[in-house]
Amino acid sequence: MPTLGYVQRLYDFLRRHPTWVDGFWAVLLCGIALLDLASAGHRGTGERLLTVPSVIAMGVVIALRRKWTPQMFWLAVGTGVYQLAAGVDVHNGDFGMLVILYTVAASAEVSRRLSRFAFALGLTAAPLYALRFHIDKGNTSDNFFFTLFAVVPFALAWVLGDSLRTRRAYYAQLVERNQRLEKEREAQAKVAVAAERARIARELHDVVAHNVSVMVVQADGAAYVMDVAPEQAKEALQTISGTGRQALAEMRRLLGVLRTGEPQESEDYVPQPDVEQIEVLVEQVRTAGLAVDFAVEGAPRRLPSGVELTAYRIVQEALTNTRKHGGPEAKASVRLVYFDDGLGLLIEDDGRGAAHELYEDGGADGAGHGLIGMRERVGMVGGTLDAGPRPGGGFRISALLPLKKR
Repeated sequence: MPTLGYVQRLYDFLRRHPTWVDGFWAVLLCGIALLDLASAGHRGTGERLLTVPSVIAMGVVIALRRKWTPQMFWLAVGTGVYQLAAGVDVHNGDFGMLVILYTVAASAEVSRRLSRFAFALGLTAAPLYALRFHIDKGNTSDNFFFTLFAVVPFALAWVLGDSLRTRRAYYAQLVERNQRLEKEREAQAKVAVAAERARIARELHDVVAHNVSVMVVQADGAAYVMDVAPEQAKEALQTISGTGRQALAEMRRLLGVLRTGEPQESEDYVPQPDVEQIEVLVEQVRTAGLAVDFAVEGAPRRLPSGVELTAYRIVQEALTNTRKHGGPEAKASVRLVYFDDGLGLLIEDDGRGAAHELYEDGGADGAGHGLIGMRERVGMVGGTLDAGPRPGGGFRISALLPLKKR
């Protein structure tokens, strides 16, 4: 087993240093070529001396073929031209021409134009050799097949290299596509998490802001009449108790969604508020001391759950804002209008109204997050919302919630 570890480390080292591998094969090929040249008795001394530079040049080509591919290709071309011009016959080092042709075809850094040019040049190598050294096999047919046979290695070297280049490009595309899909999935997951956090934040804001506001108003009233009207104080405390339980129930429902991802059916959880509960909400606000006129126009009917929840939360937030900003003498009105293709809401009050920065900029201190939540809710169901001061004083919120998203 330790031997396998050494082999793996050696393999990883060689993969990180391919030039060392090419250098080893270059030295080996040059050594074989020079030994063969030294033992070739049919070659004269002058011819041997002329052959040595081409052997060394082809060794350099093999050693640096992956580091400087285009330059080594041109060095191989120059070496071939030198051999033809000097009359240097084929030697073992010329195997490097096949290697560099394969490398040019396989390298992604080399342009397609240069790759095709190398292929065309490789196909001319054998015919040029036959012409230069007057290769004659006796008849035209034999000469043709000899040349064709000599051309085949160059063609195979280029085809193998080009096939490898295509496979590498395809693999690179798959890797890039997989990485892009991973990034898209991560982005979608982040968007989904952000949307869920925003939804939960809206729910928490609505639950806490409304119920705590009612509890504060009732507590203040109970403290005011504690001595002079004990029965009214008792009713206020009962309202505080009921409102607190309702807030706890809704908080538990939200925590159940956070833990499991889906609402749980249990006596500790309450269903999502709907349009029918708006009247109960209005009555609760009246009990808290705010005069509210409530009216429904059109034929009431069941609406999509998202639309019903949005309508309830808008009315809840609007009445909460009236209690916060309208003043002690403020009055409010709530109108629900059923259209054929949607639900209209109009909530108005005659109080002081909110500060300008709260409904324009959202509030730097968080006080304006309710209106931001309204706009987000309405946008999620494809509706429209208009909120701002009412002519003559007070505040107005109008919304149109379509039955289907636009």
